[in-house]
Amino acid sequence: MCEISIITVGGTIDKVYFDAKSEYEVGPPNIAKVLGELNLSIKYSINSLLRKDSLDFTDEDRNLIIATVEKDRCEHILITHGTDTMANTAKTLTHIENKTIVLTGALEPALFKTSDAVFNIGCAIGAVQSLPSGVYIAMNGMVFMADNVHKNLDKNRFEEEG
Repeated sequence: MCEISIITVGGTIDKVYFDAKSEYEVGPPNIAKVLGELNLSIKYSINSLLRKDSLDFTDEDRNLIIATVEKDRCEHILITHGTDTMANTAKTLTHIENKTIVLTGALEPALFKTSDAVFNIGCAIGAVQSLPSGVYIAMNGMVFMADNVHKNLDKNRFEEEG
């Protein structure tokens, strides 16, 4: 039996930069490297579903994410996702019952020393194991309900709606 199913779909957390002009591509899931360096007591699997900037997501991409989560046998799902459209994807998953789904990402690539990726991943792993069924976003030291969150572009952080 799986403990946590991690689904990666790209975003800044997985970006790899090649030169000073900020040319990048979304690379392999950096969460594998982050978790591999820790002495964890949890069982997890990683499914690299997409490698895209979330601004480039299509309806087909979101439908693929939904179908993948629905078919996943695990009750605890962690999704690494780009922050720009994370709230949109989270809202599309809210109809799924009997699973705890937590989306997280990073404002800087996980391989950057100043990245918030490790912190956000840690918060998401704690959240996915302890929260009741539902869909959540773990970012900026907070856990938000999927239907009550947005990214504040001016402050570059997630906040409750309203």
